[in-house]
Amino acid sequence: MDQTLQFVIPALMGVESTVAYELKKLGLQEVRAENGRVLCQGSPGDIPRLNLNLRCGARVLLSLGSYRARSFEELFEGAAALPWEDFIPREGRFPVKGYSVSSQLHSVPACQSILKKALCKRLGRAYGLETLPETGTLYQVQFSILKDTAALMLDTSGDSLYKRGYRARNMGAPLRETLAAALVSLSRYRGRDPFCDPFCGSGTIPIEAALIAKNRAPGLNRSFAAQRWRWLPSKLWMDAAEEAMDQEFHGSYHIWGGDVDPAAVELSRHNAGLAGVDDIVRFEVADAAKFRREELRGRVVTNPPYGERLLEKKEAEDLYRAFGRAARALPPGWEVDVLSSHTEFERAFGRPADKKRKLYNGMIKCDLFVYGGSVKTSGPRRGD
Repeated sequence: MDQTLQFVIPALMGVESTVAYELKKLGLQEVRAENGRVLCQGSPGDIPRLNLNLRCGARVLLSLGSYRARSFEELFEGAAALPWEDFIPREGRFPVKGYSVSSQLHSVPACQSILKKALCKRLGRAYGLETLPETGTLYQVQFSILKDTAALMLDTSGDSLYKRGYRARNMGAPLRETLAAALVSLSRYRGRDPFCDPFCGSGTIPIEAALIAKNRAPGLNRSFAAQRWRWLPSKLWMDAAEEAMDQEFHGSYHIWGGDVDPAAVELSRHNAGLAGVDDIVRFEVADAAKFRREELRGRVVTNPPYGERLLEKKEAEDLYRAFGRAARALPPGWEVDVLSSHTEFERAFGRPADKKRKLYNGMIKCDLFVYGGSVKTSGPRRGD
């Protein structure tokens, strides 16, 4: 299948531009960031490349088409007009799921049922069957209906891309790997300077920093739904994996994670081993209030407890206050990036942020508070 394909990459609110930058680096065409997603064009060979290499996108959806749908009849006819038989084989399973926002067709179960019937009609005609077996490989159909425009897609990823395969369990409230990678990317860390996380929890931020430093594709240790699709040659997956491994860096890096909880530190070390970066990340039991560094420059990227889920609000403020004092004692070449949903974070930390960026940690609205360092730059540093 030598054709131009349309892709939709869902993204956490606030990191769409970071995902768009990733796509451009991978050579995708017509990259366009929208609220909560990024669109682009590519080839069948880009399906494995995207799944293996994307750090901040949620999943890779193959777009089959979009059209206006203000009635169930329009929804049915639009879906039935798309070439599903080019992608879903005779025995393929094709469950349907999705959502509807600000549209006349607001009943999601009804839309699912209509779309399923449309696909059955189209595929039944293509294969000369009244009833399709649906006993084979999974081809998950996703739909979105936004302001009366329906978009139909196939999910190439399966499990969300944040499931890298190195984190069996979490310490308290989890930070998704995709968001952790976005935080590291937004700090413009490229492996040259020391990198620290004084509230490392299960180690996600330092591990993602290590993967970025080594330029290691985050999807190399997992599988994807589209690997089992008949029309997508397995050679494309092998070529993409070989390309990714050829582009890895091998060097000396200074990446550190600390946590006051010994169990968290032990879990971080275990996760780093599963991710294959335990040789370049060091974890220690350490109190963030006593965080010190002698190097003239570096980056701190961290996600301390917010108060809503792990600590009471007063305890969180005390923690921010103590960490703020430690951060202000760092040499002036350090940048400190802190993700928090606490409305009084800057007051408790002891000074206003030089820059703020709105992000979402799951459903929690947060700010990324940036102090010093690269705050005055508009793009990646030369040589990074």
